[in-house]
Amino acid sequence: MKHYLSVIALLAVSTFTARAADIVDTAVGAGNFKTLVTAVKAAGLVDTLKGAGPFTVFAPTDEAFAKLPAGTVEGLLKDPAKLKKVLTYHVVAGKVMASDVVKLKSAKTVEGASVKIMATGGKVMVNQAMVVTTDIACDNGVIHVIDTVLLPKN
Repeated sequence: MKHYLSVIALLAVSTFTARAADIVDTAVGAGNFKTLVTAVKAAGLVDTLKGAGPFTVFAPTDEAFAKLPAGTVEGLLKDPAKLKKVLTYHVVAGKVMASDVVKLKSAKTVEGASVKIMATGGKVMVNQAMVVTTDIACDNGVIHVIDTVLLPKN
């Protein structure tokens, strides 16, 4: 019995001292945002997304980037200004949890334009992207996973 109490106490201490990582470290750790992380680095946004925030990031997966036409990702990686515009179109200032997102009709992005938000039938769409996972807590905000890359209008 004492052994079990020791294990429980150790787990409680470990849980208490563990803390969420920032948005970038969380994305790296998830493993399915390799293209997004590469793009964030190429656009010079690592320090920003490791900053105090808070930020809400609608994060496209590697599969979402793979749905773009051939050569799109490579072209964006060669054009940091355009890449930064695309990436900041996925970020909203503040920490907007899923329970708040579903109440919105739109949200202004850090890029400056707004994204359309529609919640129906238990699904949430951000423009043409479906939110597939919500409320991934980070030290400096929250990540909502989307299945399509959001592209701002030129």
